[in-house]
Amino acid sequence: MPKRVIIVGAGFGGLAAARKLADADVEITLIDRRNHHLFQPLLYQVATGGLSPADIAQPIRRIVRGQQNCRVLLAEVQSVDANEQTLQTTAGPIHYDWCVLATGATHAYFGNDQWADHAPGLKSIEDALTIRRRVLLAFERAEMEADADQRKALLTFVVIGAGPTGVEMAGAIREIALHDLRHDFRWFDPAQANVILVEAGSHVLPTFPARLRAAAKKQLEQLGVEVRTNCTVTDVQSDRIETSGGSIRSAMAIWAAGVAASPLGQTTGAAIDRAGRVLVTDDLSVPGHANLFVIGDLAATTFNGEAVPGVAPAAIQGGKHVAATIRRDLAGEKRQPFRYKDKGSLATIGRSAAVADLSPRLRFSGFVAWILWWAVHILSLVDLRSKAYVILGWMWQYLTFGRQARLITNDHMIYRRRAVDRAAASLPPEVDNLDES
Repeated sequence: MPKRVIIVGAGFGGLAAARKLADADVEITLIDRRNHHLFQPLLYQVATGGLSPADIAQPIRRIVRGQQNCRVLLAEVQSVDANEQTLQTTAGPIHYDWCVLATGATHAYFGNDQWADHAPGLKSIEDALTIRRRVLLAFERAEMEADADQRKALLTFVVIGAGPTGVEMAGAIREIALHDLRHDFRWFDPAQANVILVEAGSHVLPTFPARLRAAAKKQLEQLGVEVRTNCTVTDVQSDRIETSGGSIRSAMAIWAAGVAASPLGQTTGAAIDRAGRVLVTDDLSVPGHANLFVIGDLAATTFNGEAVPGVAPAAIQGGKHVAATIRRDLAGEKRQPFRYKDKGSLATIGRSAAVADLSPRLRFSGFVAWILWWAVHILSLVDLRSKAYVILGWMWQYLTFGRQARLITNDHMIYRRRAVDRAAASLPPEVDNLDES
């Protein structure tokens, strides 16, 4: 009877491991609490109306349906018993011969979890749709707002954290205001929207070389994004953001300042770092448990004395390495240490603006970097349909300055009549006559 390989998490690393074991004499169970694989690098495009969720997410069963040795289980893993080689799940206990934990990371608010209600992060389709709804509703509410100060607050968007996600979100929201909505409103100019990018450190894109950091900051400012570095957030409320540089009146904040590893890693009994990542050996297994592997954002991995970054290429390489290690175990061969190959870093700021750090001799910014960013991401999508839809959507955005998925869904906003002093403000008749609902 084939031995059992349990893979927890169908992200980049988990899928890579499953696929590399496609013709191995093992029985694979791929467990995920969601039924779809999500291409997270393009999630910000869903959050800003550029793409629909189905463009960047595919059912897991469809992805592996041709792989006869792989079974998919929709369940949540609650804990790991490494000594008994058993997972406790919502579908009951599951025994394994090898287990691969690839459950990724979630938002980290540094002990201020109450901020999550007012500053959502971006890790799931639900997060993206929440942000899209709030961003678009801010413009809709501004159309109905008679008070100039309140309208300014509605049109102030604060992005907290200037890593790649924060930079991409800030640039995209500013582009929505400048291009996508410029002709859509009658009682205010969407270009009045103020996007503020707040970073506690001294630079945007802190992991990039100094020249590219400066180029990214310049491109953001040319787009109209206000960049505030060395600025620490001290409180987040529904109507304002408190920072070390003062208070910002804003009805919309987005969190991109930090992540923490999935709590599943803490149940393994292994040592973890401050971010909750499991400290693994050089073959990505848990110390003392050679048949339990941890990869991707859940693992604290080093190579040549340096930390392996929590990016998709690293997770994919980790998944492939673990699959090769399991094959070596089956063949009775000696294991090999994990070797990480840095394929460079890319970040996009906006239309025709991006930075690329491919090697110490190949660093550039601007239009070519932007084309490369899109090409790499499109080629990395898991199926042909997604590639085609994203290419078409991107081309439509570029040619028309329009985003195809500007839909407000799951909204529970209550419209109320407002007593307006007509001497001080003038509302459009259709707003003045809104019925309560």
